[in-house]
Amino acid sequence: MNSEEYRTIRHGAALMRRTARGLIAVEGPDRVDFLQGLLTNDVAALGDGEGCYAAYLTPQGRMVADMDVFSLGERLLLDVHAGIAPALAARLDGLIFTEEAAVADWSGTRVSYGVHGPAAFNVAGAALERLGAGRAAAAAVRGLGPHECLQAVADGATAIVTRGDELGVPGLAVFAEGDGEAALCAALLSAGGREIDAAAAEIVRVESGRPAFPTDMDSETIPLEAGIEARAISLTKGCYVGQEVIIRVLHRGGGRVAKKLVGLALDPAVRAAESRVAVPARGARLHHDGQPVGNVTSAVASPALGCAIALGYVPRALADAGTGVEVEQNGGRTAAVVKKLPFVAALPLEATRQC
Repeated sequence: MNSEEYRTIRHGAALMRRTARGLIAVEGPDRVDFLQGLLTNDVAALGDGEGCYAAYLTPQGRMVADMDVFSLGERLLLDVHAGIAPALAARLDGLIFTEEAAVADWSGTRVSYGVHGPAAFNVAGAALERLGAGRAAAAAVRGLGPHECLQAVADGATAIVTRGDELGVPGLAVFAEGDGEAALCAALLSAGGREIDAAAAEIVRVESGRPAFPTDMDSETIPLEAGIEARAISLTKGCYVGQEVIIRVLHRGGGRVAKKLVGLALDPAVRAAESRVAVPARGARLHHDGQPVGNVTSAVASPALGCAIALGYVPRALADAGTGVEVEQNGGRTAAVVKKLPFVAALPLEATRQC
């Protein structure tokens, strides 16, 4: 990981092609009611240009997918992991019976760039203005709040801009039709964006304590275990798939689940060759009092903290900050401490916005 790329995310505008993300469009007059009965968050409450984070669950409350949902004009857009987009689109389409709704996987026809960091909004706004979207559209991009979205005509085609903060820092996704990729990338670079790689983005995601599907959450995960309920679950909407399990745990079980996703800071003295921070492998076993208790799901070397940090699951009794565990690493075990998330807070955005 290039240290300049890391600084760009934390202090500037980092640009990355979002190859790991897919896009599903749901259209038709019944699109809202259709998704309202499936997803964990309140889709019906969204106005045009608004969005939310949500999950789609099995009847047993396990995760099928997480997603950012955006209401834009006559469609709802689902920003999901690319690996599940085709199967999820087919699954949703198969659930349409009498509803006037249509599902389409847009992943193959749209490209998207993530612009991450406190200067992302100025850069994305300037880029769209360079592509002919106009000052009003550029100003609207600079003013996007959490989970807001818009579309604008840029370079003769419709561009979609959404705010999801997927790395845990202020950020946007800019979507363009496939033949507009080169122009979009050039405009973002010309406006001050700097390209980064996936490794730098992963460091910031883990520092932000933001679990990713299917890395830190998968088909065996209940959202409460991953700690995403505050963002993903509405407690006031009507029924959705898997709701009975979620409500039973929340109301009858006091929100207690058998395991919880936590942040772990490893002993900073543990180094690999060339004095680099030694990072445990994904899946590395966690121990407490000599017994295996869980596994690491993500781990990185944190430039901000000067040590390896990780996300991983432990029994709820060990999930409190300050609890000590050991991580299997380099043929031995390294001491680690449960930390409150996020490890590193994002810089304020408002001071970087310009008119």
